[in-house]
Amino acid sequence: MHSNVVTEQLTAAGRAIEHDSFAIIDAEVGRHDYRAEQWPVVRRMIHANADFEFNGLTDFHADAVAAGLGAILAGGTRIVADVEMICVGLSASRLAHFGMRTHQFISDADVIEQAKAEETTRAVQAMRKAHRQGLLDGAIVGIGNAPTALIEVVRLIREEGAQPALVVGMPVGFVSAAESKDLMAEVADVPWIVIRGRKGGSTLVVAAIHALLGLAEARQREQQAPAA
Repeated sequence: MHSNVVTEQLTAAGRAIEHDSFAIIDAEVGRHDYRAEQWPVVRRMIHANADFEFNGLTDFHADAVAAGLGAILAGGTRIVADVEMICVGLSASRLAHFGMRTHQFISDADVIEQAKAEETTRAVQAMRKAHRQGLLDGAIVGIGNAPTALIEVVRLIREEGAQPALVVGMPVGFVSAAESKDLMAEVADVPWIVIRGRKGGSTLVVAAIHALLGLAEARQREQQAPAA
């Protein structure tokens, strides 16, 4: 057994609280149909906001976890987010361990100007800017706030050949939120994790990515362990 270090809480008290929380979730969640590698992602999302409805609302492309782990373990993989909140919420030390950096363009002056000129949203233009700069290909894309960003990512995949490694599509809201995630789930050639329906948010994207980072560290430690 090789315990994680980088992706764990920094104090023994913090680790105990987190582990006890996971144990409570496991005890109370009841039945679920997630595969062994998917459940830690869902569990951490439940942990993020104490909502057991994510058992069932969370949906995975068949290759999602493998694709996420592959991207993380490759080192230097970009995370492209729709809003700054995701970038701020992700642990800097955990990202640094895998050489990962975050990118978001929602408040850039040129993004705002283009959104006004084309009568679109800033989120749409931010995704287009990321694609123009070649940042989407091979990246983990996290969408937690803007359904229009996720819809645009789907368009960029289908029409302009964008090829993210994984899309974590969890925008929250009432206008196009559920529809955007259903649209993402129709994509076969780019892996995704989505929350069906209106629920979601940047906190859930951060939780899902942190879960993947934890799984990646565990895999890394297994690979580095000396043979018995």
